[in-house]
Amino acid sequence: MPGYLTKHEDIAITGAADLIIRSLLDKQQFSDPLGAAEALGISSAAWPLFGLLWPSGAQLAQRMASRPLLTGERVLEIGCGLGLASLVCHRRGMDVTASDCHPLAPTFLLENLRLNGLPPLKYRTGQWGADAAAGTGAVQGQFDLIMGSDVLYERDARASLARFLDRHAGQGAQIWIVDPNRGNRPTFHKQMAVHRFEVVEERLDHPALEDRPAYKGRLLIYQRKME
Repeated sequence: MPGYLTKHEDIAITGAADLIIRSLLDKQQFSDPLGAAEALGISSAAWPLFGLLWPSGAQLAQRMASRPLLTGERVLEIGCGLGLASLVCHRRGMDVTASDCHPLAPTFLLENLRLNGLPPLKYRTGQWGADAAAGTGAVQGQFDLIMGSDVLYERDARASLARFLDRHAGQGAQIWIVDPNRGNRPTFHKQMAVHRFEVVEERLDHPALEDRPAYKGRLLIYQRKME
């Protein structure tokens, strides 16, 4: 036994076929026998967060289900967790790389690929911060689209995420972040502006419907200002 309990869900994505997703049973799961997560600064309280399906992740997956396919576009998902948006992109034939810092994220991603009969998907370690680029298996290179959901969940005084995005955003790249109205958004806008990124905000609010719960949040679309 792996030390934690899981469940399987049939996830409906507007504009795409359903996906079977293996996730943690609930927020109470925890297993870090070798201290791998602790060494990365992941506390026992934060440990299960990667393995749960979050409303903002579903919002991002739905947007990627309808995004026009662009020849040669390289896509990176940051803080992918279970990789719902990456799986949608991958099934559509996009050149997508999923990334996360949790040591179990690639294991769950591999199983969800198997459950849905999908071929291998590129995965890299996405540890934000000054030393992230040097790690073996870390995100390398630049991308045309970088996407993420609910990644502004804590105050980032060192602007690590903004610097990571600046490093990996190619010329003309867009950055899409779905944010459930967390209080760190204004500060993040300022941190991105340091790297000449301008932002357009799109409200994603909708009431509860028969097939989906209510949601309040925004899609933040960043693009570097041309000199």
